[in-house]
Amino acid sequence: MSETPSGARKLRGKPVMMDVARLAGVSHQTVSRVLNEHPSVRSETRERVLRAMQELDYRRNSAARALVTNRSHTLGLVTFDTTLVGPSSTVYAIERAARDAGYFVSVASARSLDEGSVSNAINRLREQAVEGIVTVAPMDSALAALARVPSDIPLVGIGVGDAVGVPMVSVDNIAGAALATQHLVDLGHATVHHISGPAEWPETRERVTGWRTTLRQVGAPEAPVLSGDWSVRSGYEAGRLLAVDPGVTAIFCGNDQMALGALRALHQAGRSVPDEVSIVGFDDIEEAAYLLPPLTTVQQDFAALGRASLEMLVGQIAAGVRTQQHMRFPPELVVRESSSGPHRV
Repeated sequence: MSETPSGARKLRGKPVMMDVARLAGVSHQTVSRVLNEHPSVRSETRERVLRAMQELDYRRNSAARALVTNRSHTLGLVTFDTTLVGPSSTVYAIERAARDAGYFVSVASARSLDEGSVSNAINRLREQAVEGIVTVAPMDSALAALARVPSDIPLVGIGVGDAVGVPMVSVDNIAGAALATQHLVDLGHATVHHISGPAEWPETRERVTGWRTTLRQVGAPEAPVLSGDWSVRSGYEAGRLLAVDPGVTAIFCGNDQMALGALRALHQAGRSVPDEVSIVGFDDIEEAAYLLPPLTTVQQDFAALGRASLEMLVGQIAAGVRTQQHMRFPPELVVRESSSGPHRV
């Protein structure tokens, strides 16, 4: 070994804890206490150890630490390849919350949300000895895979409906759809048409339920649901069908992307929004406030969903038992310029 200009020893291999202790002039137990943020270490000693770690470019051996402590400090995240704002925003929020809580996140992305793909993703994470698993896989086909995860593994599903045996965090989709529908009814519209997401998503069915229940409560007629796939294109295609019906004066879309497509279809058909047709979306994506006209929508807090799912998972890890808790966050209606009373001739 040779001396560097800073006084640190240049090592032939990767530095170990004893090298840090030798350079800092402390015991290896003290280095361990600093690494584990033990409060008994004096501040000047802690600073000396941290400086030695930096000079040596020391990195903790996570694999060895996991063997000793039986803790990997790694959480598994099952998601799927998507550009949808809701799932991608939730994944980002989970990763940020995990980092703030001192956990690494290992992501297993399923090519699709069929049972086999989700099961394979979960198994890959279990092989990495993750301490718990969060899933952003909100489709019926994924629920069977989640139900088979052994009960001793901490687990949280986001947007999975009321799945038996799977702790869940989601927005209150029924309440959100009711807010959107009631808003349009209160403006004076005789009824509200609905462009929904795909039927195999629990969130879709919950939003349809909120829309339908509200119409029945006020005695308004129910038009057939037009089913989309969350995309702008599907909202555009459904909007084209609705645009040719002069009796359509209000539309509630299952998400903001489909609302954007419906806006385009109505514009092409010469139907003015909101003078002739009012539109309400769901999610409150960043672009919603900048559409023409700005979109009235139901806001859900993706950051709160991510934090809550992480807290629920960490709570299970600490307690050593899987909770059966179902947590629903109240949504908020954000009123902008795409909704108004029906046009009077």
